[in-house]
Amino acid sequence: MKKLFAEFFGTFWLVFGGCGSAIFAAGFPELGIGFAGVALAFGLTVLTMAFAVGHISGGHFNPAVSIGLWAGGKFDAKDLPGYIIAQVVGAIAAAGVLYLIVSGKSDFETVGGFAANGYDSLSPGGYSMVSALVAEVVLTAFFLMVILGSTNFRAPKGFAPIAIGLALTLIHLISIPITNTSVNPARSLSQAIFADGAYLSQVWLFWVAPILGAIIGGIVHKTLFEKE
Repeated sequence: MKKLFAEFFGTFWLVFGGCGSAIFAAGFPELGIGFAGVALAFGLTVLTMAFAVGHISGGHFNPAVSIGLWAGGKFDAKDLPGYIIAQVVGAIAAAGVLYLIVSGKSDFETVGGFAANGYDSLSPGGYSMVSALVAEVVLTAFFLMVILGSTNFRAPKGFAPIAIGLALTLIHLISIPITNTSVNPARSLSQAIFADGAYLSQVWLFWVAPILGAIIGGIVHKTLFEKE
C-alpha cells in the first residue's frame, strides 16, 4: 500500500504542478511563464517526487512508464494493475482540485481546454492525428530509454531523478505545440474528463501511443544496452 500511495501522490503532484502551471501561469498577462515555463514545471514535478517517494515505489507516476519498465524487464507484471489504478486516481484527483480552483475565479465561465491533449483542431498547433501519434510514440520511447539508462546499476548513483526530470522538460519543449504533450495516459485522461470540447473522444491516442512508445523503449534498452 505504501507503493500505491506513493504513486498516487506522485501522479497527483505531476498533474497538479504541470497542468496547473499551464492553466494558471502560462498565459498570465505580461508575466506568463509560456511554453518553456510549463515544460520546466512538468520536469520539476517528476524530479521532486522522484526524490521524495521514488525510493518507495520506483517513482513511475505514469502508466506508460510502468508498462515500459515491465517491457524492459524491470517491473513485475502482477504489480501493473495496482500501479496504473493508483496513477489514474491520483491524476483525476489532481484535475478535480484544479477544476475547483479555476472555477472560483471571479470571471469564470468555462475551463476551456484545461491543458488537455489533442490532435487536429484540438492540437495547439493544428497537427494531425498521424503527427500526434508519431510524436508521442517517439518521445515516450526515448523517455523510457532515459529512465532505464539513468537507473541502471552502471549509471552514476543518485542522479537519475535529475536526468529524468530534464528529459521530461525537453519532451515538453518539443511537443507542447503538437499535442500539448502527453507521454502519460493518466495525465491525458484526467484533463480530458474536465475539459470543454471533444478531448475525451481523442484520449484513446494518448493511451495507445505512449504505451506503444514505452514498450519500444523498454525493449530497445533491454536488447541493446542491458547486456554486457
